[in-house]
Formats: sequence, C-alpha cells, structure tokens
Amino acid sequence: MASIGILLFFTAIYIRTGNTNAGFVNVKCQAEKVGQYGQQSLLQCVVETTQDVVNPEIRVVTWKKEGRPLLVFHGEKNKPQPGYSFAEPSWNKRNMNVSLLITNTAVEHEGVYKCTVMTDSGDGEGSTSLKVTAKYNKPTIHSNPEKITLNTDVTLMCNSDGGYPKGQLRWFDEHNTEWTKSSEMEAKQTESGLFNLCSKLSLLKGSIFTKYTCKVFNASGDKEEEATFEVQNPTPDHYTGEELGPASKIFAPVVVIGSLIVGLLLALLIYRRRSQQARRHSTTPLMSDHRELPICDYDDGDHQERDKTCQVSPV
Repeated sequence: MASIGILLFFTAIYIRTGNTNAGFVNVKCQAEKVGQYGQQSLLQCVVETTQDVVNPEIRVVTWKKEGRPLLVFHGEKNKPQPGYSFAEPSWNKRNMNVSLLITNTAVEHEGVYKCTVMTDSGDGEGSTSLKVTAKYNKPTIHSNPEKITLNTDVTLMCNSDGGYPKGQLRWFDEHNTEWTKSSEMEAKQTESGLFNLCSKLSLLKGSIFTKYTCKVFNASGDKEEEATFEVQNPTPDHYTGEELGPASKIFAPVVVIGSLIVGLLLALLIYRRRSQQARRHSTTPLMSDHRELPICDYDDGDHQERDKTCQVSPV
C-alpha cells in the first residue's frame, strides 16, 4: 500500500506539471456494465489518440473505485489488488486496451470506476459504472397449519433467496387473479449482500382455492422463478349433513332403507322357522274317540305265518 501511495503522489505531480499534448489522448469507456454475481465482469476502456500521435506509449494506468486504487501500472510494474487485472493477460505499455477484469463479481463491486491514463503524448481519464445482479432461487411454499380445513384461517408462506437487487414476491390463484395486496413481504440482506425474500398470504376460511402460485420478480420487473402450492382436499372441522356432497346425500338414505328391508326379511325368516319347529313338537291330532291299534298274536309257526295271525282290535 505504501508503494501505491508513493506512485499516486508522483502521478499527481506529473499531472500538475501539465502536458502540452493532453488534447491528443482520450480514454473512452463503456458507460455502464451489468455484471452477474459470481462471474467475471469486464469494464471496457480503451485509449484513443489523434492522427498526430504516432506509436504512443503508456507510462501510467490507474484504476480506482471510490478513491481506492485497484490496479496501478507504472513503467514496467503492474500492481493490482487481488481479484483485479488487465483484461488482456499479455498487456504491455504499447497496448491501448486498458480494460479492467474483475474475476469474481460480488455485490461490493457495484459502483463507479475511474481509469486514468498517462502517455508520452498526453493524458486522459474515463469512467464507467458496474451494476451487479443475481438471480433468485426457485421459491418454496408451505402452509400454517399444514392440514388445511374449510373452517379455519390459513397462512401461506413463500421464500426465495440468493437474489440481487431487491426483488418482489407476488401471489396468484388458479384463475391468475393476483392476491399480492393481501400479502406482506419482508426482504433481508445477508452478509454477502444478497437478499432473502419472504411473503405471507393470509386466507380467511371459505376463501380457499385449489392452487396458489408465488412468483419472483427481479428489480427490473421481470419474472425469474415461480412455485405452485396445491390445496389437497380441504376437510371440514365438524362433519354435518350440510357438508356432504350430492352423491353422499343420495347414498345415505339408500343405505338406511336397505338396512331396514334386510332387518324385516331376517325377522320374517326367524318367525317362519320358529313356527315350523312348533308344529313338529305338537301332539298328533285326534281322529276320533277310538283308535284302532294292531294286536298281533303269533303262533309257534314260522315267520312267514306271523303276519297272517295279526288282527286289528279296537281299543
């Protein structure tokens, strides 16, 4: 740092002494550069001279951001800060391309940069600005409570992080009707400078659709990512007849009537069985006051003659 300070001191002395050829040199820079977070960013600046200047030679190049030296070339010495370099690795004092390369773009790199060039034919200065952007990650959605019912209030929460600059979360239902006005969003910036977005959508009971979509929009108003939350068959807190569907309202009476018919059939079957059993155990009906019973007297003859001697006698 001390050597850079000495170099800047001599640079200031050189500027004060003036240069009669100052009007022959111009440092032309790209007005604005948009760099992606985590990638390389190129700040383009080139030295232009008039036709009167032949084979110019660069003596000093100084890149600064907010007064802080980032890259200094003096004579044959190139002293860049970590993460900064000339765009062309083989750059030398005859190369009029003095563009600055940022190897790993971060949010802190955003700002205005100035490039001062001193040549043997005059001096010049140019400036450029860097804007940093980072794409937001795909959002995630969860509900509170997790089990959604028809008779309770529900809060849907959408989260997305890793983006820059500050973006916005917007809500839409299944009919693409926007519900963002009913939500509250909070944006927190992390140590890296990136933003975490959180949005809460409050839903009153009875106002639940089948799907809700949370979309992430960047600072330019362009949609980057989205996620959809599907309500899985919201159930009632208390089961009542009014909450039954049309099919259930028809099916319930049919079941009751069918049960009654089956019960009656079973009762009739039991009654008939009992009646039949009662008849079997009852006494034989009387035919008259006298009954004729067979009285058989058997002689000592063979068995074939027994039936012949059997006579019916009145009782």
